[in-house]
Amino acid sequence: MFYIHQATCISPQQTFSGTKIDLSREYESVDNRMRVLEPPYPGIPDNILRRMAKAVRMGVGTALPLIREAGDRPPEGIIIGTANGGMEESVKFLKQIIEYKEEMLTPGNFVQSTPNAISSQISLLSKNKGYNITHVHRGLAFENAVIDAAMMLAENPQNSYLVGGVDEIATYHYNLENLAGSYKKEAVSSMHLYETDSPGSIAGEGAAMFLVNGIKANALAKLQGLVTLHSSAGEAVTRQLQDFLDGHVASGGERPSVAGVKPDLFLTGENGDNRVSHFYTACEAILGKDMPVARYKHMSGEYPTAAAFALWVACQVMGGQSLPGHMIKRTSSKAETGKVEGAYKNVLIYNNYKGIQHSFMLVSRVG
Repeated sequence: MFYIHQATCISPQQTFSGTKIDLSREYESVDNRMRVLEPPYPGIPDNILRRMAKAVRMGVGTALPLIREAGDRPPEGIIIGTANGGMEESVKFLKQIIEYKEEMLTPGNFVQSTPNAISSQISLLSKNKGYNITHVHRGLAFENAVIDAAMMLAENPQNSYLVGGVDEIATYHYNLENLAGSYKKEAVSSMHLYETDSPGSIAGEGAAMFLVNGIKANALAKLQGLVTLHSSAGEAVTRQLQDFLDGHVASGGERPSVAGVKPDLFLTGENGDNRVSHFYTACEAILGKDMPVARYKHMSGEYPTAAAFALWVACQVMGGQSLPGHMIKRTSSKAETGKVEGAYKNVLIYNNYKGIQHSFMLVSRVG
């Protein structure tokens, strides 16, 4: 599909590129929420930063370092995926309408009350006048942004695009999701998330950005393939996985492969919700007991664009970052435990949002 050259991430873990990235230290949830560790945002002027909504500053904070690194070759477009970006500011603005009786409304909340405020602010601060779009497709918002970038690069592979996923824990939206049963009723530590057997998960948030193009030279990783699915049927999901593995396959080999590439790690969005755990179990069965399995939502929490965090993790693995033991669910039975130290070359990512929206991505090391 395309090559990933740079990646940045703001998450509930120590992942921001401005500091030493450390996946081994596991930061714990508080009150069933995984809130991001926000950096000081040195690239954003203070007078602008203090007026920014949280989702906007997370998005801008992850994007600007990549644009600066691009130097004299700025991206030809900015493509963002978000499900709830702008939700908090929208509610604040609606409350102001009532409180001030539609008079003397502050413009800040209104300006930042739409999902495209993130891509707009990135564009304004970087003076980027290229293609600018925001995808809002709930649990597949980030994946649709990725597909958009892939379509653009299919026509102009020499171009580069900034692609990202951003979502925050907005108070109003959290309360609605909590009433809908999306989060656990009992207090659960993220460190023990997978030991629970109850409905719901823990709330999360984060932002991850990627600078992508169709040029192999100096690339960090390659996104080999992406497929999405809307279904609540387990059989449909496993069939989609099998089709994804069988499509464009080089025959032979001990494991399924996409485009002749054999996955050697299965990175899943398992989130401690016993209502959707069967999807992950079924996919693991398709891949076989020799496939190492890792999980990431005890680090990020559950949110619609969590797949962006998973892709960032995969890029770190491609760059030689070791996967910490707390991420590993299962190692291979064929004495491949050494790969836990960071020798994975092809990572298959599966994300599931509310048991309805599913996506599979295959990421490979470039070499």
